[in-house]
Amino acid sequence: MNSVTVLGLGSMGFAIARLFVERGRRVTVWNRSAGKADALVAQGATLAATAADAIRASKLVVMCVYDYGAAKAVLQSPEVAQALDGKILVQLTTGSPEEAREALAWAHKQGAAYLDGAIQAAPSQMGQADTPVLLSGDSAVYASVQEVLKDLAGNIAFLGDKIEAAATMDLATLSYVYGATAGFIQGALIAETQGLDVGVFGKLVADISPTFGAFFKHEGAVIQSGDFTISESPMRISIEATRRILLSSRASGINAEIPAFIDGLFQRADRAGLADQELAALIKVVRAAPQAGSALSRP
Repeated sequence: MNSVTVLGLGSMGFAIARLFVERGRRVTVWNRSAGKADALVAQGATLAATAADAIRASKLVVMCVYDYGAAKAVLQSPEVAQALDGKILVQLTTGSPEEAREALAWAHKQGAAYLDGAIQAAPSQMGQADTPVLLSGDSAVYASVQEVLKDLAGNIAFLGDKIEAAATMDLATLSYVYGATAGFIQGALIAETQGLDVGVFGKLVADISPTFGAFFKHEGAVIQSGDFTISESPMRISIEATRRILLSSRASGINAEIPAFIDGLFQRADRAGLADQELAALIKVVRAAPQAGSALSRP
């Protein structure tokens, strides 16, 4: 399969199309603003006059636009929907699990095969050996386009037949990223309050990140197993550490919203008798119904 169509030429869509062109694919592109295709056409891509024309040009259609609303606006016109019959649509627009399920049902009604994906990299990071992309959907469909999609990312994680798997894992990993970001900002505040170099703090975080990545991999396996016997880090240590961070922040007179929230979770773990279990047992607290009036119970 050497022919591919790319719908959407924003920063990420343009990077996707450029990589296909550079890998020697026969690439057809379409974008609402046709001028965005000029550089790609100069490199050998073909600009289609309409989205339907672009879809008709290739068996494989890769789409990456702002959101699912924008995707629907393009796809659900009668001409475009008809053109999708017999095609493979790979949707790399970021969306929710519910949107992925709806998109699969709609694509099948049009006679199209469908894969849902999530790109976990910036446009400048595409095409590298470690570029992470999540994909899910029919495994046979994925096998038929796998080699082409490797043009975009060397670290494609195919998550199986559940169409919502990629969107779900995207939310899960972003939850980790933004939770870590909040903790990092609090740490920067702690460092600067004491007159320390926040750049040095950032380097220290970078240096310990591989170790903590391996630690979280272990904790994920613990949660999956359901066995919370202490194996790496007793909950008790974190109960004490998070309380220490909270008290120190308050003593310094700095904003303590983030450590107060985290301390609240660990105090609940302590009251639930989880202190002598593995740290991953904190998920038992989060699984439980939020306490009335707590931050977890607020919309």
